[in-house]
Amino acid sequence: MTVTPMQQSLISHFGEMGSRWGLNRTLGQMYALIVLTEQPLNADQISDALLISRSNVSMGIKELKSWNLIKLQHIPGDRKEYFSAPKDIWEIARTLIIERRKRELDPTLSTFRDALLQDPANEADKYTQQRVQDMHDLMEMVTIWSTELQNMSSDKLSTLLKLGSGVGKILDAKERFLSK
Repeated sequence: MTVTPMQQSLISHFGEMGSRWGLNRTLGQMYALIVLTEQPLNADQISDALLISRSNVSMGIKELKSWNLIKLQHIPGDRKEYFSAPKDIWEIARTLIIERRKRELDPTLSTFRDALLQDPANEADKYTQQRVQDMHDLMEMVTIWSTELQNMSSDKLSTLLKLGSGVGKILDAKERFLSK
């Protein structure tokens, strides 16, 4: 498999961004290659294209599967496993929201709930609980909102994002109307 200069540039960038997104560089590169390639790829093709070891590819595939970011495919007459990314970019975004929420928000919300169930021993603990309550409430709203987003169709998500600053203008108008 030949990687074009454009693809190589994007693969390198995804590798660098991977570490900022909580993934390692190789995983970011692997996912970029899979997303940017029209045909499903097998592990050998990924290894050859990215010049990484087959064992690194195997570990990366397991990680990408655990994130539900790639799909296993079989090609008739070929015993190898092939992998592809969803064609719908919105599906990828929804999957990332779900997986990041499971890995980051849910455990934090659980810790916050535990802290809020404790009896405060002193004023410092009361203050701490109030701050935790505020953070919990915000994270709970984000969780509810992300659930709403993941259940929206791709068309509705696109429309929602295209509204952009228009939503802020609507809310400003609502405030002006209610304050009269």
